[in-house]
Amino acid sequence: MSGNHVAHELQTAARRQWLQSTAGWLGAAALASLNGDSRAAEVKSDSLPHFKPRAKRVIYLFQSGAPSQLDLFDHKPQLAKLAGTELPDSIRRGQRLTGMTSRQASFPIAASKYRFAQRGQSGAWLSDLLPHTAKQADEICFLKAVFTEAINHDPAITFLQTGAQLAGRPSIGSWLSYGLGSENNDLPAFVVLVSQGSGNPTDQPLYDRLWSSGFLPSRHQGVKFRAGGDPVLFLSNPKGVTRAVRRQELDDLAALNQLHQQQQGDPETLARIAQYELAFRMQTAVPELVDISSESKQVRELYGPNVERPGSYAYHCLLARRLVERGVRFVQLFHRGWDQHVSLPKQIEAQCQDTDQATAALLADLKQRGLLDDTLIVWGGEFGRTVYCQGPLTAEDYGRDHHPRCFTVWLAGGGVKPGMSFGETDDFSYNIASGGVHVHDLHATLLHLLGIDHTRLTFKFQGRNFRLTDVHGKVVREVLT
Repeated sequence: MSGNHVAHELQTAARRQWLQSTAGWLGAAALASLNGDSRAAEVKSDSLPHFKPRAKRVIYLFQSGAPSQLDLFDHKPQLAKLAGTELPDSIRRGQRLTGMTSRQASFPIAASKYRFAQRGQSGAWLSDLLPHTAKQADEICFLKAVFTEAINHDPAITFLQTGAQLAGRPSIGSWLSYGLGSENNDLPAFVVLVSQGSGNPTDQPLYDRLWSSGFLPSRHQGVKFRAGGDPVLFLSNPKGVTRAVRRQELDDLAALNQLHQQQQGDPETLARIAQYELAFRMQTAVPELVDISSESKQVRELYGPNVERPGSYAYHCLLARRLVERGVRFVQLFHRGWDQHVSLPKQIEAQCQDTDQATAALLADLKQRGLLDDTLIVWGGEFGRTVYCQGPLTAEDYGRDHHPRCFTVWLAGGGVKPGMSFGETDDFSYNIASGGVHVHDLHATLLHLLGIDHTRLTFKFQGRNFRLTDVHGKVVREVLT
């Protein structure tokens, strides 16, 4: 046997002995960042939260595809008299249009066919499409004049989720995971749920990058729960692998990764170890979480008939409550189907049938459990819809194009004034009359409710300190309690 071979054998034996003796404590040391404080392994210049938070957690009910504010929340009764007439140039003001309507010869006004009424003590205007949400009007703060700079779906959704129209920035949930960590060591700080609505089955796709951690450590990316099979990929052990065997494998792997990190200094190695460990703990926590059979019949009926179907919007609303109840910091629910360029009445009625009861149930359920006071609910899409019709206009049928200049987003719970409407649009729901809220302002306000000064939650990347609101944003203090 050559000297080199002997040396190699001795080196391998020594390495094996070292692994066996140190796997436990090395793995524990490497994973301390998820035990008690998920931020422990990261250095920050600021102590968080910056001030006493009004909310501890967020459920973001993102209505992907852009709901029509004109048919849901923004009551414009005078449009009935103008139906079919041309949108005045003085209102449009040369605004750029999408390629779907820019070549239209005519821009006829499409009044909503739905009846509106003032709801609750607050008198908020809601259409008959949302009878269940209407019963919760006094819990809701309607932001009636939100605006964005993006006119197409992908950049607009990316903007709402990351504060930038171009892909690559961390999502809101990732910023909160990075800044505040998790309240439950056995579940992620940031969970994503995706459902498909009945409104438009060919709605715009959603990409995993929308819940990416961007340039933040990868452990802060959102964990997507699936509707079928294991809720999280590879949650179950392979056949023949016991939990004890998996535990030993992870200890050995953690020791090797820790050694690699000491040699290379790559922080992503520790992030990988933490993700393996979290996955191991989720094997116990997640099956119980997603099993809603323990919920009372009364609670399940509250969310509506679709709650028993995994992957439905109703099921995800109930699951969101169960997640925040167990300490998950940020639940992002994407519900597709709101992209209604044509056949809007038929599609929006189906979409509201999917979402209205479950949304209202979530508010009621959180309130009766004492969770609404410190849970912030956000409901809204990436932009609004035009007052002019896309395609043929009839008394019963019309479509609407993308409209970034004003739309409605609503908030509830978590330090927001209930029973309030803030901001106004003009008589055509085309321009902002007062109380405009930019996307960066919305983000600044959400962070403020969680005890974070949006100008101080930063991460240095490529020589620059980045933040969710970039160099913009102001807190909308008028809507805070």
